[in-house]
This record gives sequence, structure tokens and C-alpha cells, in this order.
Amino acid sequence: MARDLPTETLHEIADGVFVWLLPGGETGVANAGVIAEADGLTIVDTLMVRSQWAPFAAAVAELDQPVRRCVLTHAHIDHVGGTRAFPAAAIYATPAASWVLDQPMPLDAYKSFMAAFADEFDDLAEVGTRPVTHEVDGAARLTERVELLTASGHTSGDLMVLVEDADVCFAGDLCFFGVTPLAFQGDPAAWADTLDVLVDLAATVVPGHGPVGGEPEIRDLQAYLRACVTAGGDPARIGPGPWDAWIDRAERDPINVERAALLAQGRDEMPPAMQRAIGLGEP
Repeated sequence: MARDLPTETLHEIADGVFVWLLPGGETGVANAGVIAEADGLTIVDTLMVRSQWAPFAAAVAELDQPVRRCVLTHAHIDHVGGTRAFPAAAIYATPAASWVLDQPMPLDAYKSFMAAFADEFDDLAEVGTRPVTHEVDGAARLTERVELLTASGHTSGDLMVLVEDADVCFAGDLCFFGVTPLAFQGDPAAWADTLDVLVDLAATVVPGHGPVGGEPEIRDLQAYLRACVTAGGDPARIGPGPWDAWIDRAERDPINVERAALLAQGRDEMPPAMQRAIGLGEP
């Protein structure tokens, strides 16, 4: 059962493990976390634009411990835009995520796809994001408390953050709870299979978007992804399910279904629905 926790505040969900949840969870609205370590703090994701990351960074500063590490669960801008807020921290991510962060920001695409934040993207481009300092290309023990686990499904460079002593996993965008997932760079079939592994990692799962949850929410997401695969390119064939109450269905169903169909044809391409959403192709 998803947990109803306060948003836009550091909330301790286990000993020394904090979540920062943004309300809604729609496009551009993600979650972040903080793990207290013997030597300081480990940050999990850094949100996107200044109106999001500045309050988060201020709350982290009130913990009065040095920020030693930032772990990025993947390279999408809604999770990495605030890295400059932690200038002394080492930045950990997969090689695939590192490569993306070294590329110029596609500002026009961001403004088209996340129009609610369009006025803030120029500031983000001026501030920029920090490059990855440490690439993670396999399972790794980061600290005494934290294990990093590479995966794929949402992107080719997903990274999970497991705090085993607290039975908590920060799943990044491998988990969307109460929010329709977005698979424009992913593989819905492989993603659904990855969730069979994730479900056994921890009882408490912090998703990239939406409220904190666990196995029931993971299984609902898995069923939706498999429905996208079996839809054969037609969003109308997804059928009813728990996802009927999720937000962003109208925009994301076509993207997810088209992506699954393209991959089934051996075509690793951006879905036409996503191209339209970022201002490319016919509306």
C-alpha cells in the first residue's frame, strides 16, 4: 500500500534515511532522497529546476552534515538538474548516464515536453549540471550502508540504491507509483522483468515519481508494462486495470505502446508520440 507521506520536506522513513517527495509526480516532478552515513550524507537524485532543488538543498543543509556523494539513478533532467547544489560531492552514475550528461541540453525539447517549467530551463542551462565523477558499471558497495545495483528497463543506464539495513530501495524511474510510467527510451518488456528482481530487494521502495510504496505498487506497474507490450501498438488495447486512476495516461499510453511495438520489430527508435511531445514531427 502506498504511504501517504508529507511532500516538499525531508521526511525520515527509516533510521537516517530521508525522502523528499514532490506532489503529483507528473512530468518534471520527481523524488529525491538522503542517507546519513558515518562520514556525512549520500544524496539520491537532485530534482530538476531551481524552484525544486533550492528548497531541497536548503533542507539538506539543515541536517548539518557534509554531503559526500550524489547518486544519480539515471540521466533524465528531472533527476539530475540540481547537481550544482552539491558542489563538493562526488557524482556517481552509470556510464550511459554519464555520457548523456556530457551532451548539450536539448532545451527546446524540455520546454515543449515540460511546458510548466519552460521559464526555468534557461536558468538551468546557464547553471548547468555537474559531470559524473565516478562511473558505476556493475553492482558496487558504495558505503557501509549503501549498495548500488545497475539495471535497465526505463533507460539503458538505470541505477538502484539499496539501503539494506533499513530495508529501503531508491528505485529511480524503474518505479512510478500512481503515475503512468514513461518508456520512450526504455524497453517495457525488459523493464517488467527487472521488476521481478526489484520486488525482492526491500519492503519499502521510493519511486522516481509518486508516493512511497512496495510490492503491490510494483506488481501494478509490472502488469501495466506487460499490457503495453501485448497491446501491439494500439493504446486502446491496454485494457482496464489499477492504472485507470493514474495520471498522465492520455499522453504516455501512446508513447509506451508505440515503443514496445517498435522494439518488437527490432527498431530501437523514439516513438512518434514522443517526437510530437517534444516538438518534432506533426502535432
